Amino acid sequence: MSTLQISLAVIGAVLLALIVAYNAWTTHRNTPRKALPPEGERKAEPLPRHEPALDDDIPTIPASPVHGLDRGPDPAIHGVDLDDALVLPVPPHGSHDRWAVLDPLIDAMVPIVTEHPVSGEAALAALPPTRRAGSKPFAIEGFNEAQQRWETPAPGQRYRAFQAGVQLANRMGALNEIEFSEFVVKAQAFADAVNATAEFPDMRQEVARARELDQFASEHDAQLAFVLRARQAAWSPGYLQQSAARVGFVAGSIPGRMVLPSSAPGRPPVLVLAFDTQAALSDDPEQSAIRELSLSLDVAQVQRTEQPFARLREMAAALCKSMDGVLCDQNGTPLPAMAMDPIADDLEQLYDQLDGRDLSAGSPQARRLFS
Repeated sequence: MSTLQISLAVIGAVLLALIVAYNAWTTHRNTPRKALPPEGERKAEPLPRHEPALDDDIPTIPASPVHGLDRGPDPAIHGVDLDDALVLPVPPHGSHDRWAVLDPLIDAMVPIVTEHPVSGEAALAALPPTRRAGSKPFAIEGFNEAQQRWETPAPGQRYRAFQAGVQLANRMGALNEIEFSEFVVKAQAFADAVNATAEFPDMRQEVARARELDQFASEHDAQLAFVLRARQAAWSPGYLQQSAARVGFVAGSIPGRMVLPSSAPGRPPVLVLAFDTQAALSDDPEQSAIRELSLSLDVAQVQRTEQPFARLREMAAALCKSMDGVLCDQNGTPLPAMAMDPIADDLEQLYDQLDGRDLSAGSPQARRLFS
C-alpha cells in the first residue's frame, strides 16, 4: 500500500471518528437533563404530593405578565372545578377574621328572624341542597347562642337568628337579577322551614352595588405569568422537579404542577410552577423533553407581607442559573432584570388601592372576590 493510500485511510478514520464524536455530543446535548440520584440511592424517588389547601384557587395564566383575568363563563379555562370554586371558605375556630363567612362588603345580606331558638340539626335539614345562586356563592349562618357568634350551622348547637347572603361579584361577573331572584327563593325556603321571617333588600340596589364592586374588581385584578425557557438542553420532569425543590417548591396535587407554600398553613400558595402535564404523566418521564415552564402569581390571593413578587424574581433567577434557562414573557421575548422594576412599582400601587377598599390582598374577602 502506497504512502498516499495510507494517508487517505488515516484521514478517513479520523473524519469518521470526528463524525461519531459529533453525533454523540449532539445526542448528549439534546437529551433531557435528568435528576441526580439522592445520596445512598441509585434512583431518585418521585416527590410526594403534599399541596397546601386552597391551591386550586390559583390557576396558571397563559397571558401577558400583568393583565386582567378573562372573565368568561367557563371556569374550566382556569383549571378550577365549578363546585369547588363556589364553596365559600369558612375560617377555623379562633380566627380573627371579621365574619365566619358572610361579609356585607361583598355579600347581599338577608336577616332571618326566628320565633324560637332552632337546633343545628333542624337548620342543617333546612339548608338548600346547593350552595350557589347561579354562579355566585350562597351561604346561611346562624347566631350561636352559647358562643355568641355567627357560624355555619352545626349539630348540637342552638341558634336564635340566621342570616343569608349571596356574593355580589366574583371573576365570573356581577350578581344579576336572575341570580338574586334564585337567592331570594332559596333564602325564603329556608326561612319557611325554620318558622322564621326573612327581610330582603331591594333587588335593584343590590344589583347596582354588585356592578360597582365588579367594576372595581375588574380594574384591580392582576395576575402575573412568566415563562422560563431552556437555553440548550431540555429538562426531564425529574430534573425540573429536583431543581424546583431545591428553591422551596413542593409537588402539587395536579401532575405538572408545583407550588411555593405560604408561610401560614391553609392559605393559598405564594407561587405556582407549571409544566407540560403529558410529560409529567409519561410512561418514561426521564425521556420526556421539557423546554419551558411557567411561573405565576395571583396577586389578590397572596398577602402582601409574603413579598410574592420579590420571591418570584428570586425564584426565577435561581432557576435560570441552575437550569441554564432564560426568563421570558408569554411571547418568548427575554426579560432583562430592569423590566421587572416597573411591575414591582405597579404592584405596590395596586396593594395600596386594595387596602383602601378594605380588600387587602390575601384577605378572606379578597380571596372570595377574586376567585
